[in-house]
Amino acid sequence: MRKQYGRVCPSQDSAHFNTDGKNLADADEDAFVLHRGAAATIPGEDCLRLNLWTPEINGSHKRPVMVYMHGGGFSGGSGHDLLSYDGENLARNHDAVVVTHNHRLNVYGYLNLQELGGEDFGSSANVGLLDLVAVLAWVRENITTFGGDPDCVTVFGQSGGGGKVLGLMAMPAAKGLFHRAIVQSGPFLKCLSPDYSGRLAELVLAELGLSKSRVKELQGIPVDRLSWAAAEAMKKMPSQRNSIRQVYGEDNWGPTVDGRILPRHPFDPGAPEISADVPLLTGSNLHEFVNGLDRCEGRSMETDELHRLVSQEFGERSKEIIDAYRGEYPQATPFDLYATIAAASVRRPACEQAIRKAVLGGAPAYSYIYAWRTSVLDGRPGPFHAAEIAFTFDNAELCDHHSGGSAEAIVLSKQISTAWVSFARTGNPNHADLPHWPKYTSEHRATMQFDRSCEVRNGPESQGLRLIAESP
Repeated sequence: MRKQYGRVCPSQDSAHFNTDGKNLADADEDAFVLHRGAAATIPGEDCLRLNLWTPEINGSHKRPVMVYMHGGGFSGGSGHDLLSYDGENLARNHDAVVVTHNHRLNVYGYLNLQELGGEDFGSSANVGLLDLVAVLAWVRENITTFGGDPDCVTVFGQSGGGGKVLGLMAMPAAKGLFHRAIVQSGPFLKCLSPDYSGRLAELVLAELGLSKSRVKELQGIPVDRLSWAAAEAMKKMPSQRNSIRQVYGEDNWGPTVDGRILPRHPFDPGAPEISADVPLLTGSNLHEFVNGLDRCEGRSMETDELHRLVSQEFGERSKEIIDAYRGEYPQATPFDLYATIAAASVRRPACEQAIRKAVLGGAPAYSYIYAWRTSVLDGRPGPFHAAEIAFTFDNAELCDHHSGGSAEAIVLSKQISTAWVSFARTGNPNHADLPHWPKYTSEHRATMQFDRSCEVRNGPESQGLRLIAESP
């Protein structure tokens, strides 16, 4: 039977940008490697949709349930815009129930009208998060029919999807609806302030020519006009410089710490006590956003260029930082070393999530770095942002534009997906085909490195990350 997916949330600038904000004209290799556009994405406000894969309808066997949160920040993407999100292999090969879904994003999910519209709009800043709670509530009420265990639910997500997982961990409304959490390259510790999201809402109204007294007229604004107004309003908001120092979650569209639906920042100043009993698996990819996709010139980078780029960020500390990373990756080319240093914008938050969860006590934390390098495109891409998704879904063979369909990739795909399902089933990712993976502690920061040969490293990049954190 042919798959038919539901509508996706309208995305501002959708005609010009993909889910990571990269101009599509410059993203041909990105689209090829990630199998972007593998399924039709039709936008519409009626976008609350759920997809489910299961080995068995009804039956007596209760399987672990894995609910995936898609990437694209809190602004774009959908539960089916990448082929790697296909849940068939994860469900069939690992005896699990897999759920993906679409929900409200950007202006449709995170427009803070609390101060402008009063109680009628008291939840408006976080309805996108409430959509996720609705998905989990549906799972609790219905998943037994599909062979799933409502008392063994894991939420997992990549990039912005990881941010959604972190948001759920701090939400009273989500308490008890999930039992494990996996964050893949989700570099979020904080969310928006009411001042920021409130100002953005004011600008949206101004673009539409609506006064505060006419807030309710928003509900009659056509989709195209509302998306246009949101895009124009965002252009007038202060934006962070794209750099290694970037702090995610504190600008653009996203949840607001409103004191009610989201009472606190997800992982700042510490891990949320409301989910102290929820085990956490968190990690990042070796290169993340700086990689060889659509960067044919990367291989020709010389050491002088490496020093120039790092010096732009860290000035006098740049040589110490490069030396620290060179000590850990002595065979890396200048471009690969720069890509690894630049990944600190994701690696530091991932490490903080693990550290803060470990300090909280209660349920354990586990940490990883995905470092496998594909052979496609002459090995140029590197371990880029989103590269691990196909492997967590056990889709290395399906997503052959990334894996190359190699035996090595398929073995690693089995190792990673089995770890994810083991964690979903028990709260512990260990299994017979991996080296022993210890819990993460402040003293022993055990980190599983997924590569051609998987190994546990204690505190990888700790010196370099410390120097970056201390840099003025």
